[in-house]
Amino acid sequence: MESKLFHEFKSRRRILSRGMITRLTAVILTTLFACLVIVGCGSSKSIKRVDSDTVIDVSGNWNDTDSQQMASTLVNEMTTGTAWIENYVQSEGDRPALIVGTIDNKTPEHIPMKTLIADFEKEFINSGRVKVVASPEEREQVRTERADQQQHSATEYMARWGRERGADYMFLGELNAIFDMEGGEEVKYYQLDCYLVDLEDNTKVWVGDDRIKKHIKRSGYKP
Repeated sequence: MESKLFHEFKSRRRILSRGMITRLTAVILTTLFACLVIVGCGSSKSIKRVDSDTVIDVSGNWNDTDSQQMASTLVNEMTTGTAWIENYVQSEGDRPALIVGTIDNKTPEHIPMKTLIADFEKEFINSGRVKVVASPEEREQVRTERADQQQHSATEYMARWGRERGADYMFLGELNAIFDMEGGEEVKYYQLDCYLVDLEDNTKVWVGDDRIKKHIKRSGYKP
């Protein structure tokens, strides 16, 4: 009798143990699944392609729109109805040639100035009012190609030495900024001052500037 009761007790204990293990396993699996869902939701990413001319301000920092806007505004101001260019055309009978020199970044932000310089070169060329001379780095590549042509190109297709167009003027600039922040609000003010200098006598024949002001509000700000 005791042996029968003992075996029945052991059998029930095994059943209970298996049930507890099954429930514990179910709880662990449910918890792991919930964690995976949370992690998956937290790391989701959405990417949408937009037109390159679309104005998008995310951080309020300097961006591609600011670069294009300033280049377009200043080149239009510099080449439309200005005395320096009209005097040159009347005197020389041709468009003036200029080179875009250094534009210094005096702001606390990291700004790719080569992009701004490229925007200026594009606007100058598209204006049709001036000629743009290649930068020193670009000229070195062109001269290397010209030297190679002297040995490997047919005479009728060979680019000749001593035909480079020197610049009449150099375009220079400096970008400055003033930032003002209080609580969850910030004002960012950018000013680009530009100068056109006669390469022969160092006189400034044109001076201009353009400004951008941004008001940034941060929601959910906690002091």
